[in-house]
Amino acid sequence: MIAHGVVPILNVTDLAASYAWFERLGWRKLWDYGDPPRFGAVGAGACEIFLCQGGHGGRGYGGAGVSTGPDGDQTADTGVWMTVWVDDVDEVSRRCVAQGLEVSLAPADMPWGVRETHVRHPDGHVFRFSRAVQPEPRA
Repeated sequence: MIAHGVVPILNVTDLAASYAWFERLGWRKLWDYGDPPRFGAVGAGACEIFLCQGGHGGRGYGGAGVSTGPDGDQTADTGVWMTVWVDDVDEVSRRCVAQGLEVSLAPADMPWGVRETHVRHPDGHVFRFSRAVQPEPRA
């Protein structure tokens, strides 16, 4: 098999509110379907995410303030977790804070070789904005 792309489908409570949330993140609405619309898509760069109001998978905000780490609970949110590769993790986090979006993990260098920040959608979906980091040279 040769795969040419993957498009996640997120179950959302409110399609219009999700479009607005993604716009604050810096993404744009691509299209919607239905009358009234209950399915649609958002995109940024070459990436696209489908949104389905009330269907296609689960959602759920578990209430944990931090999405991972010693004070977090990465099992609390029952929505989709996904990694989005970006050039500047810190800039993404700053934008999210300025836009009033929930940053559930401040930018941090992880032991698996990435810098990441987590941003939580109101329906419990967690976006891990990540960038590979170079390991420190050993003395």
